[in-house]
Amino acid sequence: MDFFSTSASRHLLSVDRSWPIILMIGLGSVAMALVSIASVPGTIGWLGIGLAELMLAIAVIDWRHFIIPDRLNAAAFVLGLAHAWLQNPEDILVTLTSALARGAVLAIAFWALRVTYERIRGREGLGFGDVKLAGVAGVWLGWLMLPLAVELAAVSALGFYGLRQALVRKPMSATSRLPFGGFLAIAIWLTWILENTSPT
Repeated sequence: MDFFSTSASRHLLSVDRSWPIILMIGLGSVAMALVSIASVPGTIGWLGIGLAELMLAIAVIDWRHFIIPDRLNAAAFVLGLAHAWLQNPEDILVTLTSALARGAVLAIAFWALRVTYERIRGREGLGFGDVKLAGVAGVWLGWLMLPLAVELAAVSALGFYGLRQALVRKPMSATSRLPFGGFLAIAIWLTWILENTSPT
């Protein structure tokens, strides 16, 4: 009886400590969904809600576990193809070919960066999940927006890392781990909002 009582107490204590994080994630999910549909009304906006929720899930998991589940990348990739098709349903072959080409180019660029970094530093810098997420970005975003998404992710990741090290009063280190995929995921969604709300 004492064992079960102790186990239950530990579980309740764990839930009690994590509820603010769960609440923040829930509020973030609702906010991103509302921003998506308010910024881009119609069917495209509903697809944007899907993008928002998938990118948030990827960000949370990567920040907590340094991994991006394949099923989330795959879902975002398929949803991105549907998004590309609805953007130009009159010429579906050209539209999907262009989306796949963008995804392949950015994924190859990330893969090349991964290989180069590993050869120079002797350790992994980017995971395969990040490479696959880059492919997702290419499917969702236009050519001009891809560099912006990568730059936004890189700057926000470096800024976060610098602020964190300053708060804990520790020097910056080249060997510190940083969940870049989490920053890239949010950058993809933000850049998608910008792309679809910018005047043409």
